[in-house]
Amino acid sequence: MADTQKSLISWRNGIFRGRGRPRLASVLIWLALFIGAVIMFFPIYWMLATTVMPREEAYSRDLLLFPKTLVFDNYVNGWTQSPWLRWYGNTLLIVGVSVFGLTIFSLLAGFAFAKYTFRGRNFFFLLILSTLMIPLQVLLIPRFLLVAKFDWVNTYWSVIGPHMADSFGLFFVRQFMLDMPDELLEAARIDGAGELTIFRRIVLPLSKPAIAVLIILGVTARWNAFAWPLVALTKKDMYTVQLGINFMKGYYATDFPAIISMVALSIIPIVVVFLVFQRYFIQGITRTGIK
Repeated sequence: MADTQKSLISWRNGIFRGRGRPRLASVLIWLALFIGAVIMFFPIYWMLATTVMPREEAYSRDLLLFPKTLVFDNYVNGWTQSPWLRWYGNTLLIVGVSVFGLTIFSLLAGFAFAKYTFRGRNFFFLLILSTLMIPLQVLLIPRFLLVAKFDWVNTYWSVIGPHMADSFGLFFVRQFMLDMPDELLEAARIDGAGELTIFRRIVLPLSKPAIAVLIILGVTARWNAFAWPLVALTKKDMYTVQLGINFMKGYYATDFPAIISMVALSIIPIVVVFLVFQRYFIQGITRTGIK
């Protein structure tokens, strides 16, 4: 008992003298991180819990943190109400082709702006970079008119074409490749390697972190795209996943548990892509200096 009282007194004195401040600060930091994690993941948990609730529980005014009965009818009803297999196929094709183009064009353009010297390089780079300040809503009508002239409306290319390159991809790759040693490229040129060989055998292997970041960000942005596909695609069989979720809203009644179930399924591809490329994601972000 005496030893316990001595330890309590020494702990109290340590706090007032500043000895316990690092430990107390660590506890407060971990507590703040825990609270932040709960705030971030609670909506996801609530979404997943709603998908396995019966309708009467989902529409109940009572706060039910845990479903009383687990049912999977919401997934079945949501999947069978609409042609989801077709919509998922449309989205996978659009996202796959557009992200492939984004990666290739961003790597080529970023390498050119980072490692080649030509007249007007900085001017053109700033000109391209300035387009990031233009809101998407301003571009909808001019982009639609351009797509209509190509006769691409209600085709895959109407959504793939405008998304195969963007200013951020060029900027990101350029910042990444500025840290790539010029001596390595010069040594390859001295050995007789051509520019395409240098890009394929030296630049690409060293750019794996940047490629991972482009794929993750590109897939996320294009999978969740809504405004432009809503304008470019008007036929139901050409819808993407996000347009399909919006299509499930009824005029007089809406099956919200079924919609939430389809939203939960739409997250799976993004999570899979992130888990596959997460090893290089942090490297690509830190090496470009983007916080």
